[in-house]
Amino acid sequence: MSPGILGKKIGMTQVFTADGQVVPVTLVKAGPCIVTQRKTPATDGYDAIQLGLVEYAKKQNKPQAKHLAKSGAEGVRFQREFHLKGGSGDYKQGDRVLAEEFKPNEVVDVIGTSKGRGFAGVVKRHHFRGGDATHGSMFHRAPGSIGASSFPSRVFPGMKMGGRMGTDQVTVRNLQIVSVDAEDSVIALKGAIPGPNGGYVMVRRAKR
Repeated sequence: MSPGILGKKIGMTQVFTADGQVVPVTLVKAGPCIVTQRKTPATDGYDAIQLGLVEYAKKQNKPQAKHLAKSGAEGVRFQREFHLKGGSGDYKQGDRVLAEEFKPNEVVDVIGTSKGRGFAGVVKRHHFRGGDATHGSMFHRAPGSIGASSFPSRVFPGMKMGGRMGTDQVTVRNLQIVSVDAEDSVIALKGAIPGPNGGYVMVRRAKR
């Protein structure tokens, strides 16, 4: 049983259950994946497999090409690592991981990169309340004081201020698998997952 699979977000839609209820789902093109490296406690200090999403040929530099040639996975585009635990199965370099290993009603975690929002102020980025929206206020969406002048005469690290928003790694836990299309390698997950359409995601079996 694979600890997870790599995929690409297709987009959101909705499906109907047997009793007529509408369920919002996100479609993920999951796999096929290939095991590009098998890590063991004896050689690496921990037990894990490195998966590569077989998508299309990509120009690799020499170290990457040599690493992927060992498993016959020259066409991978996206690689991530999954830790193994008891009962995860004995995977070897070159083995394939497919969407059919997942079943409906299973619970998984999805890890992806959130959408980039560019530069954002403190109201949008950190949900500051802002000042009064009245005439003459002159304090509407400003951050306010960020530090004293005489002491400590500096701004402390971690101060919430405006800046680049998004493009963060986000983990959404305990999403239910609604359906699995083994022929087209598509998994339908209940709810939303991070990232734009076409973004790469990790789908791992739920840890909690």
